[in-house]
Amino acid sequence: MDTPPPQNPPQPLGRRERNKIKIKERLYTAALELFAERGYEQTSVDEIAERADVARGTFFNHFQRKEDLISTWGERRRERLVAVMADALPEQIGAADRLRRCITILGRINEEEHERAAAMLIAWVKAGRPLMEEPYVAELFAQIIEDGRVSGEFREDVCPRQVGNVLRDIYLGALYRWFREADAEPNGKLQQELLQALELLLSGITVRG
Repeated sequence: MDTPPPQNPPQPLGRRERNKIKIKERLYTAALELFAERGYEQTSVDEIAERADVARGTFFNHFQRKEDLISTWGERRRERLVAVMADALPEQIGAADRLRRCITILGRINEEEHERAAAMLIAWVKAGRPLMEEPYVAELFAQIIEDGRVSGEFREDVCPRQVGNVLRDIYLGALYRWFREADAEPNGKLQQELLQALELLLSGITVRG
């Protein structure tokens, strides 16, 4: 067997690149803080730049428009979900337990940053993102369900895409209700509701021995 050639280690970023990353992070953090305090629509680019202590033009060096912050927020949440799922699950775990773990992580992510998440969820809906964006969470659910169908854990006649969409609807519905509660706090209530709803769905698609 041939030995693969050694790979060159990634080169460290230069000072200019590191500064760009730091400034973009400051802008992103400042924006989310202001959105949580005042609301997305009530926050201007000028206010974000001022909070980040940069010139207004610097904002547009990193984001073409304020709406791009919504995309960045969504991308980071997806990356976090994938990373936690990969770290937390053993290789041979069943599909139902993978769904339980995924739902639990989604609930935890929202509860840990409930003020910011509430503001960004409102902005996400008002920007029409539920209609325009690919339903990433539904696709993730559908892949897990397909794995369970192939392994014999779930019924053969189950449509993974349809069930994935149902789970996404359950997730978003629970999320909206939770954010509407005046005392919404990271107390596990969102995770509990999501898991209870998942168990009801699993009772209809799981193969019984």
